[in-house]
Order: sequence, then structure tokens, then C-alpha cells
Amino acid sequence: MAKKVKTTPTQAEANVGEIFSRSERFIETYKNHIMIGIGAIIIIVVATLGIRQYYFIPQEAEAQEAIFPGENFLANQQWELALNGDSATYLGFLGIIDEYGFTKTAKLAKAYAGICYYHLGKYDEALDYLKAYSADDKIVDPVVTGLIGDCYVNIKNVEEGIKYFRKAASKAESEYISPVYLKKAGLAYESLSDFKNAVEVYSIIKSKYAGSMEAADIDKYIDRASAQIK
Repeated sequence: MAKKVKTTPTQAEANVGEIFSRSERFIETYKNHIMIGIGAIIIIVVATLGIRQYYFIPQEAEAQEAIFPGENFLANQQWELALNGDSATYLGFLGIIDEYGFTKTAKLAKAYAGICYYHLGKYDEALDYLKAYSADDKIVDPVVTGLIGDCYVNIKNVEEGIKYFRKAASKAESEYISPVYLKKAGLAYESLSDFKNAVEVYSIIKSKYAGSMEAADIDKYIDRASAQIK
């Protein structure tokens, strides 16, 4: 019969055993605290889901219904009415922002409010609301960014306007939208007598967006700006 060999734990095994032993002692000592912590987490999760289900989702639905008349007023260029409401059944974009501030619809209302202020010639107010809008959207976001550029140009800060025109073109990466803002940037550069940069952005339209409406007569703009470079 083979003799049973007595083995001695290695140092690593001893360390692992000590770790488990300490963990068990920790759990035993602080089990009440741990259970309270787990219970608190469960309460927070349940409360969060409840708030979402019974507050945020209904609020979003209400906000979407509330904004619908304003979108019609906006489409019909009724800027004041779209912005401030009719004091009867429609809150106005400003009212929607106040009433439903935590909803996605309220974020969109900020963009709409900025558009209204822009068309009313109130460029500082327009900038406040347009800059408050944020969303990763390939259509609305570039348009809002470009309108910020328009606001800056209208308050005579052309350099800042150019930054936003170029940013709008970059965000859009679109055959339909990007050339519009590149052309705006080119015209703004020309207004500053920066003809070299004007030629640069006009040339981007010609090479990258050759199928766009803006590219149809872009050679005229390139030639005009090039003739002014000294």
C-alpha cells in the first residue's frame, strides 16, 4: 500500500486562503451595512424606473403634443406667435421650455426659439437659445450651428460667424447642406478681404460637392476672389 504523502500549502495558496478568510470575516462583521447598501441601490433603481415611467414619459408625450401648433406657426413664418404662444391653447416655444424643461422636446423648442428670435432680428437672444440646443443630428444640428454663424455675422462678428459656417459644413457632411455653409463662409471671407481663404472654401465646393447647386456657378466666385489676391 502506497504511503500517503503529506503536502504543505505553498505561500501563494496560503495567501489566497488568508484573503478568503478575511473576506468572510469582513462580510460577517459588516453584513448589516452591506444589506442596507444593497437595499438602497434597489430603492434607487426602482424609484428611477418609476419616475421615468410615470413622469418623464408622460411629460415627453405632453410636450410633443404642446409643440405641434408651434411647428405649424414656424412653418408659416409666424415668429411671434410661435415663440410666445396665443395666450389660449398654445404655450409658445418659451412656455414649452419652461413647462417641460427636462424633455427632448424642450431641447428642440430651444432651437425653434432661436430661429424665431433670429427672424425677429433679436440676434443676442437667438444666440442664447441656439447655443442651448444640443443634439447629435445630421440635419438640425448643422442648421442650428449655421444659424449661429448668421447671428454673429449680423452683429458684425464676422470672424466668429465664419467659424460656425465651417463647423456647420463639417457636421453635415452633406451634398445639400455643406455647400450652403461653405459658400456663406466664402462670402464672409470676401467681406473681410481675405480672398485666399475665400478661394479655398469655394474650391472645396467645386471639388467635394460638384453635384450641388452651389457648385453650378462656383467658378465665378473662385475667379472673382482669385483676382483680388495680391
